[in-house]
Amino acid sequence: MRNRTINSFRFHILEPPPIFTPTPLPQPKKLLDQLRDAIRVKGYSIRTEKTYTEWVRRFIIFNHKTHPRDLGPAEIECFLTYLAVDQNVAAATQNQALSAILFLYQNVLKIDIDPNSINAVRAKNPKRLPTVLTKAEIKSLFTHLTGKYKLMAQMMYGSGMRIMECLRLRIKDIDFENQQIIIRDGKGGQDRVTVLPRNVHEQLREHMIRVQRLHQIYLEKGFGSVYLPGALERKYPQTNHEWKWQYIFPAGRISVDPRSGIHRRHHASSSSLQRAIKRAALLAEIDKRVTSHTLRHSFATHLLESGHDIRTVQELLGHKDVKTTMIYTHVLNRGPMAVRSPLDE
Repeated sequence: MRNRTINSFRFHILEPPPIFTPTPLPQPKKLLDQLRDAIRVKGYSIRTEKTYTEWVRRFIIFNHKTHPRDLGPAEIECFLTYLAVDQNVAAATQNQALSAILFLYQNVLKIDIDPNSINAVRAKNPKRLPTVLTKAEIKSLFTHLTGKYKLMAQMMYGSGMRIMECLRLRIKDIDFENQQIIIRDGKGGQDRVTVLPRNVHEQLREHMIRVQRLHQIYLEKGFGSVYLPGALERKYPQTNHEWKWQYIFPAGRISVDPRSGIHRRHHASSSSLQRAIKRAALLAEIDKRVTSHTLRHSFATHLLESGHDIRTVQELLGHKDVKTTMIYTHVLNRGPMAVRSPLDE
């Protein structure tokens, strides 16, 4: 009896104790990841997300990787002054950096900083006249463009669209009957309507037929979805496959959405179009600095030359202030302020 008790006692001693594994606490997100989350909650574009993240990263590195919570207006002033004095950045670039840093403090760190309290050396904002091509130069430029790049360039010149406004066009934004293009979420988050030139109707219809065939092929392969703005994709899960939501100028291949990780087709690359326009300008031997935005400048100037009202041009361009549109009156093809030189008398 005693041996049985001893054996039983030994058995219980040798039994291993239960292993308790504590549930690991979730690690707090890194600061830049918190910044990305805040930007996405606001519904900002992926380009804004990348730009703001890069400026905040540069701000932190400039301050020897000190956490921004331990910094303040004085350090922001030093960084902005460094950009203006040492880096010689433009005023718009300095303002962009300031916007990114203020967004971090207000929306991530929950620290209010008055922009007026930051007395940094401000970058100069020189007044420069836009580069404008003559109608003959426009025609020569188009002869050295082909395919979708020619169509995109013609639409930008014929409607005054910015490059990203053109690339983000969707099927539903084109109104052939009323000869208009609806610009969605343009600069400043504003929608507007501009003119659809008649001369691109046939080319654009043929291009859209080719894109629709390609879209059908991708649907059969299990792809064919497209990015939808705001909460549309969550509310209407199948809408991203619909034809009317597809980009008019899609990318040539499937890519991974950097936010959702979904494989789908995005719009065409802006850099590819810019390179095509630059190459066409060289072939056309145009001795001016030609960019995609030059087409927009030329659109506005040629409308004013044709006698259109400046308020109408302002609405087509989407300018908030008519003073912005007034700059094109200084580059009209009739001399500054419409003055005739006495040598021409």
